[in-house]
Amino acid sequence: VQLQASGGGLVQPGGSLRLSCKASGTGFRLGTMAWHRQAPGEQRELVAAIASGGGTNYADSMKGRFTVSRDNAKNTVYLQMNSLKPEDTAVYYCQVSAQTRLFTPYKNYWGQGTLVTVSS
Repeated sequence: VQLQASGGGLVQPGGSLRLSCKASGTGFRLGTMAWHRQAPGEQRELVAAIASGGGTNYADSMKGRFTVSRDNAKNTVYLQMNSLKPEDTAVYYCQVSAQTRLFTPYKNYWGQGTLVTVSS
């Protein structure tokens, strides 16, 4: 399973960005899809996750500002980020849980990361 993330960039405080991450490959089944982020000098942290059935989970600091969604037909997960703050500056990584063969465990796959910079 390969993941291609896009949508990062430079945005002013208070602005918005929408990240996308598309999974590709053959014969896979997607489970939970998630976004994580890593700021300089910090550990990677979970931003938001969405289960295959649509249930969502957010880090407390992102609740009300970020929205995670998915399009199962396109194998794509999105992260809508509003009211961005300088402390949201980080590399954002998408991560999916996927099963590539029947009756085998789901495994985690990571995208390459996309940089989000919030600065005036």
